[in-house]
Amino acid sequence: MLYQIFSLLLEVAAGLVAGCCLLRLYMQYQRIPMSARSGNPIGNFVFAVTDWLVLPLRRVIPAIGRWDMASLTGAFIIEMVQILLLALLLGSVGSLVKLPLLAAFGLARLALTSLTVLVIVYAVLSWVQTQSPMSDVIDRLCAPLLRPFRRIVPLVGGVDLSPLVLLLALQIGAILLGGIQQSILG
Repeated sequence: MLYQIFSLLLEVAAGLVAGCCLLRLYMQYQRIPMSARSGNPIGNFVFAVTDWLVLPLRRVIPAIGRWDMASLTGAFIIEMVQILLLALLLGSVGSLVKLPLLAAFGLARLALTSLTVLVIVYAVLSWVQTQSPMSDVIDRLCAPLLRPFRRIVPLVGGVDLSPLVLLLALQIGAILLGGIQQSILG
């Protein structure tokens, strides 16, 4: 029971920090202003959660083009620490050889889950038509993901079903990722 509680708390904390690192990576790739002056509440939150990890990493890990490798590395480190702590708690030190691979799969799973949540929030906000800086940021984050699906999926009765199709694609991606992980790690 204590292991389950610790595991849940660790998963939430690691998911929040690593997810914010991935969001920072994606927002910087999309060139979405994140400073306090930009009025982006999501950017302010992401900076507050990740600066302690990403800024020191930036001193040694350069960006590659528009990709902030320090943010990606920070997310990877958080995933590795989470897996390491759980393995040590269970006493399964033998699986530490697979630690980087497990962390990579965990990071990919987190990315798919985060994108799923982002698309759901986008869909809900599109129904209520809020005019807030947060909805503008979410729209800018989702637009590149939805664009290919909007080319293929027609409007049905004036309703855009492309978020639903994207959600299905993300779920299929998660299933495929789980299958690949299972076949590689056994």
